[in-house]
Amino acid sequence: MNTSNSPEVVVLLVDDQMIVARAVRQLFAQDPDIAFHYCPSPHQALERAETLHPTVILQDLVMPDITGLELVRKYRATPATAEIPIIVLSTKEDPITKSQAFAEGANDYLVKLPDRIELVARIRYHSKAYRALTALREQATRDTLTGVWNRRMIFDALEREVARAEREHTPLSVVMADLDKFKSINDRFGHQMGDAVLQQASRRLSAGVRTYDHIGRYGGEEFLIVLPNCNGDQARDLGERLRQSVASAPMSAEGKDLDVTCSFGIACTETSNGAGVAALVHAADEALYLAKQAGRNCVQVAPLPASLLTESPI
Repeated sequence: MNTSNSPEVVVLLVDDQMIVARAVRQLFAQDPDIAFHYCPSPHQALERAETLHPTVILQDLVMPDITGLELVRKYRATPATAEIPIIVLSTKEDPITKSQAFAEGANDYLVKLPDRIELVARIRYHSKAYRALTALREQATRDTLTGVWNRRMIFDALEREVARAEREHTPLSVVMADLDKFKSINDRFGHQMGDAVLQQASRRLSAGVRTYDHIGRYGGEEFLIVLPNCNGDQARDLGERLRQSVASAPMSAEGKDLDVTCSFGIACTETSNGAGVAALVHAADEALYLAKQAGRNCVQVAPLPASLLTESPI
């Protein structure tokens, strides 16, 4: 997610010619707010775009081994890059090529090297539109109280990670976190205090996960955390760090300080067993029940029951 300190315009140029990269970089010399990045290899372009999160991709059409239009198709087929604006750079003004570029998903078409003023104007326009779209998507996909993913989005993330784990033969862990005795907080101090506790707990949980993990509000005082490429021992260690983080200091609101704890249930799978979304969530919920039974404020890891391995997704 972009922060307030991130540059408003982040450009990724994909072009196999270094001389073009130098020329384009020079075009941005008068615009310090434009962050310019260069990728000379078309085979690394998609991975670079997924990591960088540019607001605009400048894509050359003619490169070795793969065409620019093929790359445009790959960007559009990848969730992380599907909506990033793409400006295609071509050596000629050809209506047929231009039509093909737009049909594959390009947002704009320029003959290289374009005029500096025109290039900067178009990049700023597309970046502004993309950031506005991203902001609207954030509002639609985030839980309004805590700021983490809402239930629909965390399940979407889990489905993607289950598919990735099966494809890449990597482990996957799911954590169900539940604030202890939360109902008594609402009953004794009111829902405003309860909301403040949820917000502070979500911040501590979010700060404790890895950058590529996913955290969402499952419902009420429960959070679902998805840990890609994470085995049982690693998940237990991370769960313990999260448990300590939640309990590390009182949570303050309405002039009161409350000691709040959290219980964690963890389910893990290796790709060989074919566990689906429903099986993982069910097993994590069972592990959470064990944590509550063990006295709360602890971490429990449960194996996946064999009967759940072929259940259909939620």
